[in-house]
Amino acid sequence: MSKNKHPKALPYLFFAEMWERFGYYLIIGIFTQYLMEKWDGGGFAMDKKGAYDIYGTFIAFVFLTPFVGGLIADRKLGYVKSVIIGGLLMGIGYCGLSVHNLTVFYISLALIILGNGFFKPNISTLLGNLYNQEEYKSSKDSGYNIFYMGINVGALICNFIAAYLRNKYGWGYAFLGAGIGMFLGLLVFLLGMRHYKAGDVIKEVTPEDVPLNRIFLTIFLPAIVFGAIGWFIPGDILGSDSSDAFIFSTLPVIYFYISLYVKASEKDKKPISALLVVMLVSVMFWAVFKQNGTALTTWAKYYTDREVPAYAEPALDSLKLMETIKTGVDSVDRFDANFNLVKVDKVVQREVGRNIYLRNSGYDTSALKSELKVANTELYQSINPFWVVALTPLVVAFFMWIKRRGKEISTPSKIAWGLFISALSPLVMVAAVYYCHNGAEKASSWWLWGTYGVVTVGELFLSPMGLSLVSKLSPPRLTALMMGGWFLSTSIGNKLSGILASMWDGYEHKSNFFLTNTFLLLGAAIIIFILLKWLNKIFKEHAN
Repeated sequence: MSKNKHPKALPYLFFAEMWERFGYYLIIGIFTQYLMEKWDGGGFAMDKKGAYDIYGTFIAFVFLTPFVGGLIADRKLGYVKSVIIGGLLMGIGYCGLSVHNLTVFYISLALIILGNGFFKPNISTLLGNLYNQEEYKSSKDSGYNIFYMGINVGALICNFIAAYLRNKYGWGYAFLGAGIGMFLGLLVFLLGMRHYKAGDVIKEVTPEDVPLNRIFLTIFLPAIVFGAIGWFIPGDILGSDSSDAFIFSTLPVIYFYISLYVKASEKDKKPISALLVVMLVSVMFWAVFKQNGTALTTWAKYYTDREVPAYAEPALDSLKLMETIKTGVDSVDRFDANFNLVKVDKVVQREVGRNIYLRNSGYDTSALKSELKVANTELYQSINPFWVVALTPLVVAFFMWIKRRGKEISTPSKIAWGLFISALSPLVMVAAVYYCHNGAEKASSWWLWGTYGVVTVGELFLSPMGLSLVSKLSPPRLTALMMGGWFLSTSIGNKLSGILASMWDGYEHKSNFFLTNTFLLLGAAIIIFILLKWLNKIFKEHAN
């Protein structure tokens, strides 16, 4: 038996994922800001609702395509080839975003969506397969925690690079930085090729497996048809045509996963049913968690005091980590979600034209200079990954301490507690809203540090454990496919996060917005705690 606790491939997969997530979270950190930036400022001058709709749809499809990528890797390509194809597509897509053109913008998003479908589920499955070797099985949970920390190292540093590049050179160079990060990750992955052989095994197709051509005809074709119905159906059921199209398109895919359970052998039914339940409740986690790029970015941009101490301003300014706010009245003409120009009445413009950051802030704008320098909004996106990097060793140590005392917490139990802890996070923002009198005063950035800190603990209990649970419970022939199901639940949650965030302006008192998030997470936590005894029994009987 090897003396190593972890496979030799782990560092290569760690850094490959780190650089891939560097690129992805770089564009996520500036995505809605870019869409809402004025056209002559390098953006697309969209209103908040339109920007949030596109953002939610994008991150939803990013996590929907792993269903396809996992299936193709399972049956045809294998995991290593799939990761390479995905990395190339994403790298090209990130670079394409640097072109300020709507057609190129949407083509680039499509490449990223397809690339992530090949990359994301299969690098996770490859890691899980390597830990399925007997000498590494006991370290699988900690291995996924380490791997998950790699994701967040990339997410931590990318926002500083994004702020520097867009302040010094413009939006396009920030997106190019994301592409370079992706290609660096692909290079690291290629350097570790000799260590992946044991995990890159294409599963043998059995008579129970649905043929690939039948899946495309009975699942993907109906998904396209359902998506078209959702787009063209009169009225906006979920707020926009794109939201309706996405939710409708997922229905055949959801049906496919239900049919996997119905047609499974008696041996496979229990683990598949347990996975489907965990996927279902995790939707609520992602619906709240993924508001970091929407509602919490809005809070950081307009409600948080982003001025820096005088002693720190020269250093941050020299590093190009500060943005400029114009203090005069500016045009507020906007483009809607379909890029139709929306004219604003001149009388209204005098009321709302001044930058939102300066409203109800106590500033005497007549006494200010023509501009005010504050910390870049995207820097606050690094708070969550900072907490992940800082807290992961503590959480892993806690789990190991419990294990040494003979009271190991099961993977389903970790997920249940993760949901409950995450439900406490929006309550921090409820307190923030009341403390700053519903935005009448600028809030300290410590409120964001607090809410991200709480949700990060919940995240560390839930997200890497979800990946581990899929790897442990999935029937071997369905591992990548079930990993795609995990990302499908993430996808639906991501879209719901955009829908929820688009309702921000509808809440006169913002505390009610955050309370809604708390109730959603508490409801999911209650469901899984009720089913926990059943889940733990299945886990004990069927975990690999």
